[in-house]
Amino acid sequence: MDLFDKITSSMGGPIGQHQKWSHGYFSYPKLEGEIAPHMLFNGKEHLVWSLNNYLGLANHPEVREADAKAAADYGMAYPMGARMMSGNSIHHEELENGLAEFVGKESAFLLNYGYQGMVSIIDALVDRNDVIVYDAESHACIIDGVRLHMGKRFVYQHNDLDSCEKQLERATRLAGQTGGGILLITEGVFGMSGAQGKLKEIIDLKKKFDFRLLVDDAHGFGTMGPTGAGTHEEQDCIDGVDVYFGTFAKSMAGIGGFVAADREIVDYLRYNMRSQIFAKALPMPMVIGLKKRFEMLKSMPELREKLWLITNTLQAGLKERGFDIGVTNTMVTPVYLKGDLYEATALTRDLRETWGIFCSIVVYPVIPKGLILLRLIPTATHSLEDVQRTLDAYSAMGEKLKAGHYREAAPVA
Repeated sequence: MDLFDKITSSMGGPIGQHQKWSHGYFSYPKLEGEIAPHMLFNGKEHLVWSLNNYLGLANHPEVREADAKAAADYGMAYPMGARMMSGNSIHHEELENGLAEFVGKESAFLLNYGYQGMVSIIDALVDRNDVIVYDAESHACIIDGVRLHMGKRFVYQHNDLDSCEKQLERATRLAGQTGGGILLITEGVFGMSGAQGKLKEIIDLKKKFDFRLLVDDAHGFGTMGPTGAGTHEEQDCIDGVDVYFGTFAKSMAGIGGFVAADREIVDYLRYNMRSQIFAKALPMPMVIGLKKRFEMLKSMPELREKLWLITNTLQAGLKERGFDIGVTNTMVTPVYLKGDLYEATALTRDLRETWGIFCSIVVYPVIPKGLILLRLIPTATHSLEDVQRTLDAYSAMGEKLKAGHYREAAPVA
């Protein structure tokens, strides 16, 4: 068989199989204009709820000024090379030191990309004798990291402590045979459901089992906790998290990420994460721009307060109107509806074309068949008027869905 035969026969896989009619509208859409709650889509103004710009820093004037000055001062090439060889700088190290202190760890290490970084963290921490235990609804970067593992791994039901304990029992028996250790991986905030990972309860299981805890807090860093330090701060269990991962792509509206832990662990990762050892360092304009974002994240609590005002108003309004927003206890706001793929595309089109509301649509295989998930991401730059406009649009859409208005619609872009 020719290598490409399976590509053409599978129609692009479970997600890409619909690309012929969805591309450019439902998948790979193009938002234009300044990064803001109101942007252009297909030439029309839309109220956008799909950008992970939680604190509104993406287009903040001070951030843009810092980015522009750094680009003018250094260009995009500096520093040249991987950090281990020739690409290190005092600015990289200053950002690392500040991040470590902020999230309550001894040391931190910058990562060129969050996704790539998480895959590489897992790869570096475990060998074939070690056992991984992880949450069933872990982000794709965790799943890919786990797939690289040459040893055994056990998955527990999402946020289910009984299931987690059973898998830890299995892992303990196996590790006893191999002489390896156990790495448990979960998320601080799950990006689809908005649920917090049960970090404190998982840490309590250390009284019964010997394992280390790695937390992906991509959505929690900058948003959760009294200072925004993360979900481990929110749950008052900073010390129990052995390895903490955060990304710059959400609250800090940038590129890259970081891993934080005890100094000895970070030093080990610094010299064993292949995706960082053999990759060019983060360009200086990004690092200096990130330092500015980080400074604002810490010194401007009003941004986080505004985020939560918008979040709480939006979620309360949705619940008052009878919408199912699941178990979210974070700013991630899912709206669960019953319907098939045709209804999902038809109602999403109606929200966009009739109401000018742009939000992400999620269907099978990411969620079970028969369910539609519309995910709303509040930010500090949204207004209460934006919330009201969205609630009005959702109310109208919900009535149409109940009446069967979208049932016969064909999924064409």
